[in-house]
Amino acid sequence: MGRIRILADQVANQIAAGEVVDRPASVVKELLENSLDAGATRIVVEVEAGGRKLIRISDNGIGMVRDDALLAFERHATSKIRSSDDLLSISTLGFRGEALPSIASIARVLVETHAAGEESGTQLEIVGGKIFRVEDAGLPAGTTITVRDLFFNTPARRKFLRAESTELSHVTALVTHYALAHPDKHFELHSATHALLVAPPVSRPSERIFQIFGNATLDHLIPAAAERPFDRAGLPEPPPWKRDGDYQPPDPGFLRLSGFVSKPELQKLNRNSIYVFVNRRLIRDRLILHAVSEAYRNVIPPTSFPVVLLFLEMPPHEVDVNVHPAKTEVRFRQQKYIHDFVCDSIRNTLVKARPAAQFLSALSAAPSATPSLVPDVFPMPDSDKKHDSEPTIRPDDAMPFALTEAPPPPEEVKLPFAISADLAVATAEAIAAPERSNGSEPGPSLNGLASLKPLGQLRESFILAVNDEGFWIVDQHVAHERVLFEKILREREVERVERQRLLMPLLVDLLPQQMVLFSQIAGELERNGFEVEPFGPHTIAVKAAPTGLEAARLERMLMEILEKAEDPAQSENLGTLRTRIAASIACHSAIKVNMPLDVKRMEWLLAELAKTEHPTSCPHGRPIALRYSWKDIQKAFNRI
Repeated sequence: MGRIRILADQVANQIAAGEVVDRPASVVKELLENSLDAGATRIVVEVEAGGRKLIRISDNGIGMVRDDALLAFERHATSKIRSSDDLLSISTLGFRGEALPSIASIARVLVETHAAGEESGTQLEIVGGKIFRVEDAGLPAGTTITVRDLFFNTPARRKFLRAESTELSHVTALVTHYALAHPDKHFELHSATHALLVAPPVSRPSERIFQIFGNATLDHLIPAAAERPFDRAGLPEPPPWKRDGDYQPPDPGFLRLSGFVSKPELQKLNRNSIYVFVNRRLIRDRLILHAVSEAYRNVIPPTSFPVVLLFLEMPPHEVDVNVHPAKTEVRFRQQKYIHDFVCDSIRNTLVKARPAAQFLSALSAAPSATPSLVPDVFPMPDSDKKHDSEPTIRPDDAMPFALTEAPPPPEEVKLPFAISADLAVATAEAIAAPERSNGSEPGPSLNGLASLKPLGQLRESFILAVNDEGFWIVDQHVAHERVLFEKILREREVERVERQRLLMPLLVDLLPQQMVLFSQIAGELERNGFEVEPFGPHTIAVKAAPTGLEAARLERMLMEILEKAEDPAQSENLGTLRTRIAASIACHSAIKVNMPLDVKRMEWLLAELAKTEHPTSCPHGRPIALRYSWKDIQKAFNRI
């Protein structure tokens, strides 16, 4: 007898559940996406014990008739697609028909649904993948799905769940980000003890951010928006012999970007605060993450990352979402086009905004390792007690980061869980109105640099200046570094880099591996104003260098470039190498600290800084100017 057998449907569903459902947040994601696909405008999520005991999602969508409710829990049963051609243009969040049967195979599920126009609704109860009961019931329009005792029949999977507070934080992050992606819909999230999120519909994404995180978070973000038509090259079309007589070429459509990007002063130590939605679907895509990092290159330190909330809209045929069981990864048809569009759009947003770092906020600003952009998750009453079957917590199970305001005085503001849901809705609607006026006020920017009047220097290292906006402190070294950096890149672009010949060639001894690296970057060094050639097996001779670079710093700068190229973590393309060499030249050629400057020199430096594209930070990510606003000065002296 052969050893290969076809698995039973129940076993197959549990295997599929291992791909689709790995924690309570996965269940919430699948059911939440179903509600959105059903056209719901009000979605309420309830969880208990972090989702272990109970997950209930109610919506006011189109609902299901009795036959559809029964068929929905069969494998690969879906209303989203009909043929393989539909896979090329998926516009819904779900489409595979695997989520519901997978969830039902590892939990106790109760479905209550009522389709519009039907006399009665349907109650369907499924336990461990088997239908327990089905009956008619009087229900409101929409669907409510209750999932109890997750992984009750797969104890090995249940052991891998984390603490209740950890699982709750993942659910909160998921619901929060879908609420941000759909500001026109009402979202609620409740735990067993209090309301975690109550977000009534608003007209603009900025109002939603204000609703959830408050004005402090919104002040650190810059709105971004861009649009570009898709290139027609490579657009899929049927062959000539399959075209009808009235065939029209397909419209390539547009690529649109909207969302928010953080000011350079807000930095994180990982990419977990970068959230990307493609056609309202939350994804984790390396291509987009790389584009975001490239946009912030030479604006923030290379080891830091921004906070980004990005929404991309494109025709469905331009993106393939059928590449991952949980649909969290996608594949773009025109990858380079989208990568460059995202990078250019974010960088142009930063150039246009030119945000200024506030003096008081800069005192406490420091990069932090924060997993996500979510509101506070208050701990459960027994959150400090770990589950009996919980294994050792791994390092990546840290609580998600909470980007929130400092706690207000208790006598002035009530905590969210101390008010009812109805009152929370009224409160959120009331505070949305002031935000509309606040959102129109421009934030602090560096557009006023040209009007600065220098007062003098602080320890011959920082320029003190004033204008109508307030009092400014400018780091003279990094300011000149930014000026030189952009000047070098412009000259390099047109190949007109000024160079100076050395009276005597400078001989630099290198290690064997450094000689190999030198041969790889020698061409780029020459384009940046260097004239270097080998002088023996382990020596190079520098005959010319860029203007302004002192000979005493020349050897140190070359060694610095080679050491970074030697680091395996510093894998880079030609553009990255070009900017790194320009940054190194600018750093070693710039005005130093402890260098006295006269008024004319300070005025020249401030004027040149005002002309740069990114006067916010030096090429290595350090802030250039800090502003102490006139309003803050008045507050400090109790004038207002």
